[in-house]
Amino acid sequence: MALPLQGVRVLDLSHVIAGPMASFYLAQLGADVIKIESPAGGDVMRAAKSPADVAAGDTPSGFTALNAGKRSFSVDIRTPEGAAQVRALARTADVFIENFRPGVVARHGLDEAAIRAERPDIVYCSISAYGQLGEWSGRGAYDHVVQALTGMMMMSGDSADAPPLKVGFPVIDVAAGMLGALSVVSALFRRMHDGQGARIDTSMVQASLMLMYPNASTFLTHQVEPQRVGNRGYTGSPTADTYRCADGWLATAANTPAQFRKLTRVLGMEALCEDGEALDLAAFNAPGGGFVVARDLEGVRRRFREAFATRSAADMEAQLNAVGVAAARVRRLGEFLAEIDGGQQLPLPYRSYGEAGRGGTRTPGLGFRFLGEQMERPDGA
Repeated sequence: MALPLQGVRVLDLSHVIAGPMASFYLAQLGADVIKIESPAGGDVMRAAKSPADVAAGDTPSGFTALNAGKRSFSVDIRTPEGAAQVRALARTADVFIENFRPGVVARHGLDEAAIRAERPDIVYCSISAYGQLGEWSGRGAYDHVVQALTGMMMMSGDSADAPPLKVGFPVIDVAAGMLGALSVVSALFRRMHDGQGARIDTSMVQASLMLMYPNASTFLTHQVEPQRVGNRGYTGSPTADTYRCADGWLATAANTPAQFRKLTRVLGMEALCEDGEALDLAAFNAPGGGFVVARDLEGVRRRFREAFATRSAADMEAQLNAVGVAAARVRRLGEFLAEIDGGQQLPLPYRSYGEAGRGGTRTPGLGFRFLGEQMERPDGA
């Protein structure tokens, strides 16, 4: 198939994760991405080798996964000659991406005005920690720092007095990159109609708030702080929870009365559905459903903890899904990927990058596929 962004050229001055994730999506959708790297070692992710990468003598898998399908151009933008080379390349580009602190590229004559002078209809995308406006715009940040700032750390954990707990991977970096790619594609689509370029400002703070969008909206509307719920589900239903079983842990989500009835039937606890001291039966039996509301939340949770404690998490996962109740045994990432890799349970659109003879880098794909079509770059990268 013809990839949707074939014919689009992207000049990418970004580094580490957020910016490269944005240009990675554009590259994998067919754009010609030219990645500008410093002659002094290039993108810092080139040095972020895992023990497996070191043993194999490969380019770090994390770098390869984020930058597959791009062309690399080594130039020192801090020199007048290097900056002039980048401006010359910009004349042929449709998109310009950078993720330096605000003001840095301007010092080298690569700000929006300078690039637009070369290509008036350019889509110029800046990805930063705090955005291009405001007193904090000049601050630097990393993923866990923004998690701390925006309240994400204080939403994780089991109790109000527990220490802050970060999400265990760079979730904000990745989300900022995805927002960057979405905004660029939107701007390109609009340009097809009006011929105008765009100035895009997205940030890690904006990405964090979008990840917490329902909670952030509730606070802005009603000034209600989200409470820590640990491993319980967002709905607040008493069985949207995670339970210790005889052979591990199980997460369930029997949110609606219909799902709750099925769960209690599997566990032999059907009488709970008629217990007015444990549940709000008016809500439970109301036409149209809704979520299950507990009158005695801790008592209901205790009963289910006791019921699951003697059962197998693997058996419960199978039995509950068979009757239409969402449930999953808690797994490690590697355990999950090894379980589904090559199987039919969840055929992901896997992709491999790099030299096949040296093993290359395997990835779980782009997060979506065009059904019935092969979505591969012509160069296979």
